Amino acid sequence: MVQEHELEPVWGLPERPPAGEVILWQGAPDWRVHLRRGLHLRGFALYFGALLGARCIASLAAGASLPVALRDAAWFLPFVAAVLALILLLAVLVARTSAYTITSRRIVFRIGIALSMTVNIPFTAIEGAALRRHADGSGDITLAISLQQRISYIFFWPHVRPWRYARPEPALRAIPNVDAVAQTLSRALAAAAAVPVQPVAVTAPAGAASGPQTAAA
Repeated sequence: MVQEHELEPVWGLPERPPAGEVILWQGAPDWRVHLRRGLHLRGFALYFGALLGARCIASLAAGASLPVALRDAAWFLPFVAAVLALILLLAVLVARTSAYTITSRRIVFRIGIALSMTVNIPFTAIEGAALRRHADGSGDITLAISLQQRISYIFFWPHVRPWRYARPEPALRAIPNVDAVAQTLSRALAAAAAVPVQPVAVTAPAGAASGPQTAAA
């Protein structure tokens, strides 16, 4: 059976770039990073663990023995396993069906699990870019889009900066070696604007040491 993405003339693109346009970088989310950072698997696991613990404590407080209390909580385990398995499956599917492309003129998102879509964001529509780097070298690059370009948060999820509903910011999520990608984007944006290279601003992850960080071009 022929898969939809096998028909792409260039991986991640619906057609070959026009003359004069060069592909500078292509990649996709790392499913492991997206599972931990984007879909918050650890948080869900801790939440369900707390629920199981609360159920055991409630049973013990009601006078049940420890084996009975554990049995009362065990009925919840299949539900917990199913939810965590679905989150894992979602992370894998997002990684397998997504493709990010940076060319000399635009950024292309090929996204969508059930319905694949390709979105072109020309450099002229990008007002700025920000880098969020994690300790393992992975991270996200978010794009501030001009007000004239209206995009939908739901349309782009999960390839979008969290909690920015009024003015959604598309994002290259869970990118390994994100510093190198940010440097490539910085140079491409500068070259397109014919101005000196400017560093991509970096947002430190929660709990990291304070102080300015930049991804130098």
